[in-house]
Amino acid sequence: MMGMKFLGNAILVYRNYSTNSFSYGVVQKAKKSGNWYKAKVPKVSKPRIRWTDEQENVLEHIRGGLSVFITGSAGTGKTILLQHIIKTLQKTYGKSGVFVTASTGIAACAIHGQTLHSFAGIGNGVGDRQMLLDQVSNNKAAKRRWNKAEVLVVDEISMVDADLFDTLEYIAKKVRESDEVWGGIQLIVSGDFFQLPPVLNEYSDRKEFAFEADCWDASFDKQVELTKIFRQSDERLIKLLQSIRRGNIDPEDLQLLEQACSASEPDPSVVRLYPRIADVNKVNEERMNALSEKKVIYEAFDGGLKPWKLAFVGLAQDKLVLCKGARVMLIRNLNVWRRLVNGATGTVTGFTKADNRINVNPDNLLPIVKFDSGPEMVIDPEVWHVTEGSTIVAWRKQIPLILAWAISIHKCQGMSLDQIHTDLSRAFGCGMVYVAISRVTSLDGLHLSGFSPIKVKASPKVLKFYRRFAQEQEKEVGNTAVANKNEHSSVSDRTETEKAKSFSYYSRMLKEFISSHLSRLAAK
Repeated sequence: MMGMKFLGNAILVYRNYSTNSFSYGVVQKAKKSGNWYKAKVPKVSKPRIRWTDEQENVLEHIRGGLSVFITGSAGTGKTILLQHIIKTLQKTYGKSGVFVTASTGIAACAIHGQTLHSFAGIGNGVGDRQMLLDQVSNNKAAKRRWNKAEVLVVDEISMVDADLFDTLEYIAKKVRESDEVWGGIQLIVSGDFFQLPPVLNEYSDRKEFAFEADCWDASFDKQVELTKIFRQSDERLIKLLQSIRRGNIDPEDLQLLEQACSASEPDPSVVRLYPRIADVNKVNEERMNALSEKKVIYEAFDGGLKPWKLAFVGLAQDKLVLCKGARVMLIRNLNVWRRLVNGATGTVTGFTKADNRINVNPDNLLPIVKFDSGPEMVIDPEVWHVTEGSTIVAWRKQIPLILAWAISIHKCQGMSLDQIHTDLSRAFGCGMVYVAISRVTSLDGLHLSGFSPIKVKASPKVLKFYRRFAQEQEKEVGNTAVANKNEHSSVSDRTETEKAKSFSYYSRMLKEFISSHLSRLAAK
């Protein structure tokens, strides 16, 4: 190793003969106790989450101000990535410039946002385009939201139809008086079109999915599909889910599903998933009534403005009835490291007196829950809120539990469950079987009844969209690879030239230094 050092604002040059490469830089001088030393380099804290290359690319696009559509199958980490994106954007634009929305109240509360309809100021969205624009134009608060928006985030896009997507883009342009797509708003959209589709009324001959909207392709600078699965690790289950997602199962997949079917009554502790809410309510009421324990009632406490309160429908319950022995499920993340997350199940083991400041019911009792993952803890009330930019416009305070002998497939979207028993005898529509089965984390935890291969359905439109999507992704990757190859070649040429120049320059300096030093020795 050869080294040269010049004190002051020093130039440090080192040559590594094994690689014939140089490293050099400027080190600021500082003085301490008469000794020279390198200035300290500030430590960079390591991120808690190790993002994949795919996720890092998405973050890079968004930091660059691009509008991005993020898709991927269930369990690819779309929600946690979106939550990080929201925090990043809020640091850039402030909370008042980033509007966080989702197609449903449940999805909106999961990311601390509001429904897309409430943000837009279009009520229930019924009416033609001009009528809805007039409705927004006559709503000062809605106009202010549209004009303040630097970024609009939309989660669970699969449940937004094409006509609504086009209408909102039209409103954005008109209200903001801009010809740019979405009036110049940066758009961040997330979702999987293979999951639950939009609910269209009986007269609708409209285009069904948002990707059919006239403005869809123009709305995004980048469209990215995440492929790394985090929820499941069993390759057989991952392959099975990818087949069901596309509505196509082979004999090997069918055998796995048949093994999961059981004519016997499942363990009562296993969560049952049903396509229809009537079946869910029936099972939970029957199980609750079978328990002879004293019932404790928790009434939700709501505040804020009425239109936004509707976001809580179907989330934290208006009225929650519990007793010792009740099977329950968390509907909020309380402690991720202890697996006390949205979807964690357990059993009520008793009740304890709450602090006088916590007024939850006449007896002021809080439930104690022994979770299947191990911990036993008192469950305090939580507050859900709907925000308009940085302003909280509605909130609900309630115990973050629901009865969990049974839940609906719609409610389970986004959850991870160790075990499920799903009755698919009344399953309907595309994506329902996929959403239900993709909740479970392992094949050992999957129990089915009422299953038939004909219930595995995927929309032909969605299949066509993702085939085209995949082709465009491959084309883009190919173009990027060629560009990187050319850039690498160019950089390599420049680097070799710089190395040669550096070696020549510093060799000459070394010779001059040695010659000068020898001359001084000779003079002595």
